[in-house]
This record gives sequence, structure tokens and C-alpha cells, in this order.
Amino acid sequence: MRKPVVAGTFYPAGPEELRRTIEDLFTHPLGPGSLPKGPSGARRVLGGVVPHAGYIYSGPVAAHTYKAIAEDRIPETFVVIGPNHTGLGARISVCPMGYDSPLGPAELDEELARAIVGDSAVFDLDAHIYEHSIEVQIPFIKYLFPRARVVPIVMMDQSLNASRILGRRIREAVAEVGRDAVILASSDFSHYVPREAAYSWDGRAIKALEGGDIEEFYKLTSSGRVSACGYGPIIAAYCATGGRARLLKYATSGEVEPMPRVVGYASIVFER
Repeated sequence: MRKPVVAGTFYPAGPEELRRTIEDLFTHPLGPGSLPKGPSGARRVLGGVVPHAGYIYSGPVAAHTYKAIAEDRIPETFVVIGPNHTGLGARISVCPMGYDSPLGPAELDEELARAIVGDSAVFDLDAHIYEHSIEVQIPFIKYLFPRARVVPIVMMDQSLNASRILGRRIREAVAEVGRDAVILASSDFSHYVPREAAYSWDGRAIKALEGGDIEEFYKLTSSGRVSACGYGPIIAAYCATGGRARLLKYATSGEVEPMPRVVGYASIVFER
């Protein structure tokens, strides 16, 4: 089981404090306003985008995506795709084990993971050991979906071709094993820019994604004009779901506390 490395920094390490913190994120002024009411029974939300900064900054925005999923239908498995911040591991790394958390372990969906691994992705632990982008999603998953399993994937290669191939492979694998899975991309948007610039440029990228213009989204993000760290995971998740992107919430770290340069966070769902 992959052990937590940012518990106590990005989010509380104690289980009771962590539960209270997650609950507070849903009722935070930047959050969705309430905890999920329960599933409707129909799968409309196929995936989405969630940020991965410290909970104090990005947690309320992430809560919007998780509430939409929880009120939709409880999935069997989450495929969580994050960018590689450490430079360790393979081009595209599927974790060979589950992720532990203060709320308990999120077990690996071994059958689905094996179905995804192939020419485009390999089992590799090195990319996951110190990577925070997936770890910060696990407490949300454990709190809301305690029985759900996970397939964690870290992308070092975020090229358009690699992202599309991975997305297609995930989609095929989910169909092959007959899994009710939600595909999540873990990504922040603009990093350390003036608030007005974050809203402007992130807005352009999100508009391209909502319009299905993946080439324009890739052009804006891969060029660094929009410094989204997980643009490859976003494209992979979009391609894996085949759904329509819809923005639920956008905010920046500057809404949490005053700062001259901010980081942008978006909650997006991919729907039927």
C-alpha cells in the first residue's frame, strides 16, 4: 500500500480532524454549500477535473466535483490521473498498489489496472511514492465512497498524442472489464500570476474544453500561456469519458487570502 507523504501539510493527518475538514469544505463560501444528499441512481457524470493544492486553498473547489459525483451514482472505481511533479518513474505510470490514507486504504482495482497497462502505460511505483496530485484526492474518495477502489495513474508524458492514447485505452479497459468507473483528472490551472490574468487565461482554456476543442486547450496549456500542471491528465480524462465538459466552479488562492500572484482552481465535470 502506497503510504501518504503530504498528510499533515496538504490536509490533516488525524482521521477525525480530516473528516471535519472535508465536511467544512462543502459548506465553505467557495464550496458547493452542503454535503451531498445521496445518489440519484443514474450515471450522468462520467468524470471530471479536481485541483490538488492544500485543502485550505483548493479543497472547496474540489468539493463541487465530488458532490456532483456523489449525487449522481456511487461508482465502483475511480481512475485518478495526475501529472508527474517529481520527475521520477516511467512516462505513464500505473500504481501497482492502492493508496493508504488517514481514513483508511483505497484498494487498487487490480483487474482494471491490468487492463489499462500495455504499450501506453506500465506498472511503476517510483512515480507515485512522492507525488501529491493523486494523494490529495484519496481522502475525498474515502470519505464519500468508502468502498470504491482506485486506479492511480501518473503522467510524465503529457503530449497530445500520449494523452489521447491513454484516454482511449482507459475507455476500452473500462468497457472490457465492465466497470462502473469515474475518471478524474487532478490538476491546478494558472500558477503564480495576477488574479486578473488567471481568470482571463484559465477562462479561455476552460471555454475551449467546454466546446470540445482539445487542440486549442492543448495549445493554450502546453505552451505555458495557461500554466495548468495537469493538462495531459485533463485531456486523457476527457477522451476516456467521451462526455461534455461543464464548469461547476472556478476560484483562485487569492479568494482564500490576499496575495499578489495566485493559483487557479477549477471544478469541471464530464457528462453524458
